[in-house]
Amino acid sequence: MRDSCKVSIVLLLVLINGVFGDNPYRFFTWKITYGDIYPLGVKQQGIMINGQFPGPHIDAVTNDNIIISVFNYLKEPFLISWNGVQQRKNSWQDGVIGTTCPIPPGKNFTYIIQVKDQIGSFYYFPSLAFHKAAGAFGAIRVWSRPRIPVPFPSPDGDFWLLAGDWYKTNHYVLRRLLEAGRNLPMPDGVLINGRGWGGNTFTVQPGKTYRFRISNVGVATSLNFRIQGHTMKLIEVEGSHTVQNIYTSLDVHLGQSYSVLVTANKAPQDYYIVISSRFTRRVLTTTAILHYSNSRRGVSGPIPNGPTLNIASSLFQARTIKRNLTASGPRPNPQGSYHYGLIKPARTIILANSAPWINGKQRYAVNGASFVAPDTPLKLADYFKIPGVFNLGSIPTSPSGGNGGYLQSSVMAANFREYIEIVFQNWENSIQSWHISGYSFFVVGMDGGQWTQGSRAKYNLRDAVSRSTVQVYPRAWTAIYIALDNVGMWNVRSESWARQYLGQQFYLRVYTSSTSYRDEYPPPKNALMCGRARGRHTRPF
Repeated sequence: MRDSCKVSIVLLLVLINGVFGDNPYRFFTWKITYGDIYPLGVKQQGIMINGQFPGPHIDAVTNDNIIISVFNYLKEPFLISWNGVQQRKNSWQDGVIGTTCPIPPGKNFTYIIQVKDQIGSFYYFPSLAFHKAAGAFGAIRVWSRPRIPVPFPSPDGDFWLLAGDWYKTNHYVLRRLLEAGRNLPMPDGVLINGRGWGGNTFTVQPGKTYRFRISNVGVATSLNFRIQGHTMKLIEVEGSHTVQNIYTSLDVHLGQSYSVLVTANKAPQDYYIVISSRFTRRVLTTTAILHYSNSRRGVSGPIPNGPTLNIASSLFQARTIKRNLTASGPRPNPQGSYHYGLIKPARTIILANSAPWINGKQRYAVNGASFVAPDTPLKLADYFKIPGVFNLGSIPTSPSGGNGGYLQSSVMAANFREYIEIVFQNWENSIQSWHISGYSFFVVGMDGGQWTQGSRAKYNLRDAVSRSTVQVYPRAWTAIYIALDNVGMWNVRSESWARQYLGQQFYLRVYTSSTSYRDEYPPPKNALMCGRARGRHTRPF
């Protein structure tokens, strides 16, 4: 099986070399298996990649091509998605049910991804069947090209913290609870890199500065990150270099990634690294150790307290996170060279989350539409013009009012190169976290209450941070500007995984009539065919 995979990869590279150019290639072979894990001291079934939990890191440089051959040894279909990787012109590789056929048990699929014009901190995760609550997630670091300056001295080390809430209950039990129309219980704890309390040690040299990349890979709760006795300098958010503010703690909401610099300038001993849940009545806390290499003293003193239910402090912090306009991004031109605030949006889309009961069961919805997976990936149905899979306009562009909902494989129409304003309106008492695949967008405003056209007076039209995942506070709104410069079928979803699983997502079809590879790549020759697309052929070469 391995030899046939290598032959397939060689043939694929012959094809894609003309598309992706001569940028370097990085090859990975991943075996997806079940395995026994004990993250909170209780044996449970986890999903491993090459026997690892969490999975292996991916390191790449801007514009690198990443070739990942995934062998599925589970007993059910499997997919991996790449949170924050934009898949330029290539939604075929996004790894979600609306674009990609699942990998059947015992089969394999090779992802061909280019981290085109990107830098920064991202992660991958399993997108089907509530697998995210069982593992198979890992870190993605995209480094700047050597000749592109970064706005800070090279750190003396680079650490990943994949943090997230965790259940002792196996993922398939949680899945059955949701499918029965019941809410998930409170998570049992919080993990850092797959381990519980005190399970990780990060060793630092006195006087040196280190980069910590923090991603919230959990399924239910926002988190707060802090290091006992130390401050943090924020430098990057999901691919954007930021104004380098100093924080004593940092809120990291579901699906989000941050990079901070920490200098080991305190007395030589061990210090607590603390991550705790945010906006939960019962606070979940876990720790790791920041260990000075010359320390002869373990951690001591109380664990530093963090914020819990207070929303105002989190909102204030979010407003302080701004883009560094003079720093380069993945290209030598400064991040402030694109004046997003001077462009008038062509239209406004308002997206309201809700929690309707449909057919006697708890569901979640966007503008009343609760997403159900079609029998054929939407992108394949669109490409092959297969009728009856989806209808454009099956989800409205603004909420209609009322508490009801309906089941739908919802797709919203949009045009290539359209510049739009999206307002996420949250009338529920829980915090929301939204992600848009294929894009980075400008977070221009957020506040409490109902969004109105007068809310635009408070927008940041100069140095708003650009990112792919954004929070919406309870009974509040968040507004973004987004340039639809990436053709494809793109997932707009809740990062609260129970809500995503039960319908709080839809697909944005960014369309052009052009068939040029300049605008969108053709489907990969190795694309899996399923549903009504079974037996179809992608192309003759």
